[in-house]
Amino acid sequence: MYAVGRIEARFPDLGVEKELEQAVGRTETSGMTDGQAVHTVLNEPANRYLARQMCWVLTIGGLDAYLLVPRDSAEVDLLVETVRPAPRAGDVDVVIGTMGGLASLDRCNGLTLPQIAFEQLYSFDTASFLDRLPTPDGIDDGAFRASAEEVLSRVTALTDNTGSTDRHRAVNYCALRYPEIYSAAAAQYARDCALTGVDTTRSEVSMARTLIDVVFTYTNRTTNVADRLAARVDVTEMFPFLTAPLSSYCAH
Repeated sequence: MYAVGRIEARFPDLGVEKELEQAVGRTETSGMTDGQAVHTVLNEPANRYLARQMCWVLTIGGLDAYLLVPRDSAEVDLLVETVRPAPRAGDVDVVIGTMGGLASLDRCNGLTLPQIAFEQLYSFDTASFLDRLPTPDGIDDGAFRASAEEVLSRVTALTDNTGSTDRHRAVNYCALRYPEIYSAAAAQYARDCALTGVDTTRSEVSMARTLIDVVFTYTNRTTNVADRLAARVDVTEMFPFLTAPLSSYCAH
């Protein structure tokens, strides 16, 4: 599992909802928005019992996808950190872990979703992510940022990309951990090419490992000639890694 989405804290039942309201009432929250008040209350060590009771739902593309299941207090702390005091459209949460069975009907107010035991969870906002990308030589900063933002949006919004298949895990790894795809995109845009496809194919280089070629297709807007670039990602274990850098690709 290598999923990209947004984590939301939900109430499992009316009792927990009312208990949180009472905790907010005991806390100084004058001038705070509702989001800021909930963030403040859940971050209080004395209120960790509430955080343990909450349902932590990962949404992808605005749809409920997974129920995150913390196994200890440290993982509860990680989930609480995803509660932003002022949520923004560009907020992103990344979950790497193992998918289990469906949650029972009484687990989260009737919400039956696959449960995830996560090994790594981290959050960022899109603006900060783009700021950290190195701008290639000869490319205007503004043009590079615009191209990188579009590529990130296109890649993570691929149809049915729930991060559960080997192909989607490889794509999400490239989007978040391999900055070269953004440099290559900026260079292609400068050549008047459009990103016309992001595809994956299983590489047969090794039968012992699961290798996925992530293929980016750029098509010249004038000549309609396509140029394909691919990076190879090993997704055999939980944590993917790059095995071949981005280079020209020819389908076999």
